[in-house]
Order: sequence, then C-alpha cells, then structure tokens
Amino acid sequence: MIVRSSEEFKSVVLEKLSFDKIETKNYTLYTNKNRPELGHLISYSRDGYYNLGIADYTISEDFNLSFDNPELLMRFGVVYTGATEFKIENNPVSSFTPSSFFVIEKNLRGKQSWKKGQHFHGTEITIYESYFNEIIKPNFPNIMGFDSFIKNYTYTYLPLEIVEIIHQLQSLTNENSLNSIYLESKILECIAILINEVTKSPENAFTNQINYGNINIGADRVIKLTSSDIRAIQKAHDILEKNYSKPPSIGALSKMVFLNEQKLKAGFSKHYHMSIGEYSSNIKMTVAANLLSTTDLSIEDIAHKVGYSYSANFSKMFKKIYGQTPLKFRKTK
Repeated sequence: MIVRSSEEFKSVVLEKLSFDKIETKNYTLYTNKNRPELGHLISYSRDGYYNLGIADYTISEDFNLSFDNPELLMRFGVVYTGATEFKIENNPVSSFTPSSFFVIEKNLRGKQSWKKGQHFHGTEITIYESYFNEIIKPNFPNIMGFDSFIKNYTYTYLPLEIVEIIHQLQSLTNENSLNSIYLESKILECIAILINEVTKSPENAFTNQINYGNINIGADRVIKLTSSDIRAIQKAHDILEKNYSKPPSIGALSKMVFLNEQKLKAGFSKHYHMSIGEYSSNIKMTVAANLLSTTDLSIEDIAHKVGYSYSANFSKMFKKIYGQTPLKFRKTK
C-alpha cells in the first residue's frame, strides 16, 4: 500500500494501532478503549492549515508503510522516546532517535517501518502550504516561505524558544485548557522565531548543521558544495518545474541561478539523483500522465502542452518512462 498525503499516512498508522476516534470540545483523541495500555494520540487541528499532535503510544504489531506524498509542508517538534526507521527514495535507511527536529517536505517518497513493542512519545506541529499562502502571505507579503530550507532534509535542531512553546502546549493539554486561538497564536510565534533564526544571517544553526558534501567534476577535480550552491541548485530545480514545457538551456539556467554550468550539472545530479535533462523529461511525462488520466485531450494536444513539437517523439519518451504508449496508458486508467 502506498499513501499519498499526510492525512492518509496518519489514518493508516492509526488503523494499524487499532485506535478509535473520539471527538471532544477542544481536540480529537485517538485510543483503543479496550487496550488503554497501548496509549493515545491527541490532535488539535485547523483543517487544511495546521495540526498539533501529542503522541504517547506503543506499537501493537510490526508493519511497514510506503509513501509518495506530493504535499509541501513544514513539520517540527520534539521526540522524547522512540527510534523511527525510514528510507527516503534514493537514500540509505535512516534512523531518527529522540531529539528536536525540523523538516520541510515536498514530493516525499520512501518507506517507514514500525516494530511491535516500540514506544513513542513526542509532540509534532505540522503546517500546510495553504496556511502560508492563504493566511501568512496575504497579511505579511514579504515574509519568508518554505524555500529558505532544504526540502526533505531533517534538521535535528529547533530554537530553544520553540522547544519551550511545545512544552507549554503539552502542559496546557494535560490540564485540558488549550484552546484554538491560543494554539494559533503560538504557531504564529513559532513561525516568527524560525524566520528570525534564518534571516538574521546566511550562516545560522540550520545551515551550519548540513554537510553538503563534495562533487566530482571531470576525472580528477573535486569541489565542495556550499549552502549558496545548494540554494542555487534548488532555484534551478524550481525554474525547471515551473517552465517544464519550455525549460531553459543549461547555459541559460546557469546564468539565471548564478552558478557555473559544471557545478550546476554535477550538483543537480548529486542532490536530486538525476541529471537536469532526466528531470525535465520526467516532469513533462508526469504532467502528461495526469492529462491522459483526467482529460479527453488528444495525444497530439498533450504532446504540445508538455513541449513536444512531434507526438511521435512524445510517445517514444512516454513509453520509455511508463513502459507503455500514451494511448494504452489512457485505456488502463
């Protein structure tokens, strides 16, 4: 089974935990009434905008869960007990042990494992892209967004002020005195603290954590990646994503992000595990697959929409990536 959203991920995990949903005045409680020893999850939400989850539970059976989640979201919190094992696509298996954490997720693909008897205790705040787009940016248009952080990289750090806020929210929950307006004020405060942390200096506690590694250019040239290089590579990625039908040449892209062509090509391949050309083709085919599944547009029209002058060339590339022609793909959907 592959889950494709954070809500679906949460729903499946709660089902595996055999938890029932109980609505209260201020929050939603998930627990197993017949097996209280398994613990609980408390959830405070403003649907589609943010969620506060306070977990203290024990895994009742081994299970794995694969995920392919296109959502852009911010997650941070504190894990007190429990080690999470997960594998992000094209990366080795990782284990997350108790600590504070912060991550921006986008197009996250991988697999996570849970073992019977494991105990987890922690608090997590999730903020969805819609909260920034619909609440924050209209009122504070010059404020920092998600792009200030590397996506799908788990920082094992939070400013102390945010950790203290999380402890305070937990205490109020224990007293059953946490209300929605107070929670939202604290979420806004967390965002303000993060913005201050990142914008006060290009070198900060977040950027200093990251080992960007080295890249090989040519047969015997090794260059170290800096934080500004990573930001340029991410910007190149975003430009390609927005201009998938007519992507700029590598030379033009290099000038747009102020990074030389060799470092851009090598750094992009290292960071995204595919070449710039492969990424451009993949995103074209992803858009094409969606159009084939959701519209009645002709194959030729779809080919033109994703930047192909000749539908035969489009069909050839589509088959290379999806293993079948566009027409056959459409008939199976």
